[in-house]
Amino acid sequence: MAHLSRVLWSVLSFVTGIGLWWLATFSGLSVLPSPWTVLMRMIELAVSGQLWLDMFASLRRVLIGFILGSLLAVPVGFLMGWYRIARLVIDPWVQFFRVIPPLAIIPLAIVTLGIDEKPKIFVIFLAAFLSSVVSTYQGVVSVDRTFINAARVLGATDRVIFAQVIIPASTPFILVGFRIGLGSAWATVVAAELIAAQSGLGFRMQQAQLYYDLPTIFVSLIAIGILGLIMDRIVVRAEERLTHWQERVRHD
Repeated sequence: MAHLSRVLWSVLSFVTGIGLWWLATFSGLSVLPSPWTVLMRMIELAVSGQLWLDMFASLRRVLIGFILGSLLAVPVGFLMGWYRIARLVIDPWVQFFRVIPPLAIIPLAIVTLGIDEKPKIFVIFLAAFLSSVVSTYQGVVSVDRTFINAARVLGATDRVIFAQVIIPASTPFILVGFRIGLGSAWATVVAAELIAAQSGLGFRMQQAQLYYDLPTIFVSLIAIGILGLIMDRIVVRAEERLTHWQERVRHD
């Protein structure tokens, strides 16, 4: 029943948003295209195959950069949280690059890595890595010392403590970092495709902007939102399965 209620509220929110959008365009208060116009343009692009090609290009870049960034971020975050010397060496660099927008790194990446897929994947990798490494590190340092001390009293070695205490307790933080990293990855890929790309949803928006093709811009935005939402829901489901032991506060 609670699950059905959440679904109904989500559907109601979606319908309300579409209704407000339609009302704004119908009343003439906005220059935005109507939902029907955007839907027709989406069908046109889907039938021609252009929409699927752009979605695949952007999704491929996001997945490669996000997976590589996350895979590196987890062990680096554990090192920073577990070993003080690693934290002193790595943390200044992490904080340094965190304050630099990925958009500012794109020109440098293009000059040094070329104009193919490498610079786009690199900036996505960097965005995902920086988001995930901080969350992983925070998860390690936030582990209750009582658990660690209790494990030591029972004779557990550092290896056992790390595997059976630190990693499980840090998992919620890691998965939150993944969710933030996904958002950063999608924001970065659009920026990268706006500057140097021949395909992708960001590239398609740039081309549509030149011709004031608002429906195509909306189609690309909606496609990004749908893909991002699906990926986020996958991470949420993984979080529910991996952290089912964690006590949760529910507001149903």
